[in-house]
Amino acid sequence: MDDLIWLTDAQMARIEPHFPLSHGVPRVDDRKVISGIVFVIKNGLRWRDAPKAYGPNKTLYNRFIRWSRMGVFDRIFADLAAQADEPEEVAIDATHLKAHRTAASPSKRGVLPRRIGRTKGGLNSKLHAVCDAKGRPIILLLTEGQTSDYRGAATMLPALPNATRTLIGDKGYDGDRLRDAIRARGIKPCIPPRKGRKSPATYCRWTYKRRNVVERMFGRLKDWRRIATRYDRCAETFFAAIVIAATFAFWINES
Repeated sequence: MDDLIWLTDAQMARIEPHFPLSHGVPRVDDRKVISGIVFVIKNGLRWRDAPKAYGPNKTLYNRFIRWSRMGVFDRIFADLAAQADEPEEVAIDATHLKAHRTAASPSKRGVLPRRIGRTKGGLNSKLHAVCDAKGRPIILLLTEGQTSDYRGAATMLPALPNATRTLIGDKGYDGDRLRDAIRARGIKPCIPPRKGRKSPATYCRWTYKRRNVVERMFGRLKDWRRIATRYDRCAETFFAAIVIAATFAFWINES
């Protein structure tokens, strides 16, 4: 197949330092397995439908699950994002990711939260994100679908880069408590006030026009079909798929 995805030497060199050491029997070729995982997530395939060129589908699935639980993919994303210059201006937003029925089946007692909630649009998860001025995600957070943008922002606020001076968000982030918390970090909020506010806050309309970078970022992430629709029951494996998409869509080809 001519459309198969194969990681280059340069790409492997950037992510290999985060791979866990192999103990005992040598691992199956890392380039082949990781390339297969990326192909499955990007094209929305079932693991059993992975092209044979990547090897046994069970190997791809087991590596994805094991490294997801170990936080390997999370660390790769966080490290690559941290290698870039700290942005002075960031944009924040959130989007819903619809949960397929295979991911939304009832969970057993004692199982970790799946981060799936019910909204007017049905069962879904919510992805909160902060991106830099180039539209590259630097902070990602997965919650239940009914979680407010305001609450998601409050959770991500402590993780904002120290160099940040301006935060751009839509009306969903308009609130005195959040604005005060943002200013306490030495950051200027560029957030339009909600309609009907007695004492609406001011904001720069020209700066606010740059908020669309985060919307375009979500659009690129949803081009990865296993992100646009959630098939994974476990929150940690679905989040791992998200950071894999973010890594390869925005950071892996950075020079």
